[in-house]
Amino acid sequence: MNIVEALSDQLKNLKKGKVGISTVTDPYQPLEAKLKLTRKCIELLSTRGFPISIQTKSPLVLRDRDLIKSKGFDLGFTITTLDENLARKLQPRAPPPSSLIHVIEEFCDRGINTWIFLGPIIPEINDDDDSILQIIDLAKKTKSEIIYDKLNLRPWVLDSMASFLENEEPGLKDRLPSLVTNNSDYWQALKSKIERIGSIRGIRCKPAFP
Repeated sequence: MNIVEALSDQLKNLKKGKVGISTVTDPYQPLEAKLKLTRKCIELLSTRGFPISIQTKSPLVLRDRDLIKSKGFDLGFTITTLDENLARKLQPRAPPPSSLIHVIEEFCDRGINTWIFLGPIIPEINDDDDSILQIIDLAKKTKSEIIYDKLNLRPWVLDSMASFLENEEPGLKDRLPSLVTNNSDYWQALKSKIERIGSIRGIRCKPAFP
């Protein structure tokens, strides 16, 4: 609850550098609509002259469009899929991806540097050509760069997804660990496909962790 005061104190001793909001969890949780802590932090950082990079999957960011300027800001949107049905299964508590489309378009129209985080990409779930093309075409429409990443398969992640994976693609749970390693043939081929499609569409696509 004291994040604004703590941030204000810390900024006194920091050199100017880009601040990520937020690199661990979404800065626009539902409670943010009431508490406005993210908004206050953005206002403070901006007043002190710090460049700001915001990443979210919530349309609530549109509330702060008066603070987010074309100079000193970039704005990223996490989109795992544009398939509404699949999105509900993967992220039942997150806003539907359709709610982000007009938000990205509005910030693009306002001259804000926007980007799309495509991830996590899950083999045989959201890695088909149509899924990738839809997001690349959205990026083209909104002049956005794409940063993509595979599923980070910590043990608890696999356990939490087990039921979903078995329903969607029986047997995938057992094959998944070998598919999502950095050097797997699957991942290398998928990276090439994403960047090839992006190049054809004139969109820069790059891995989150080269």
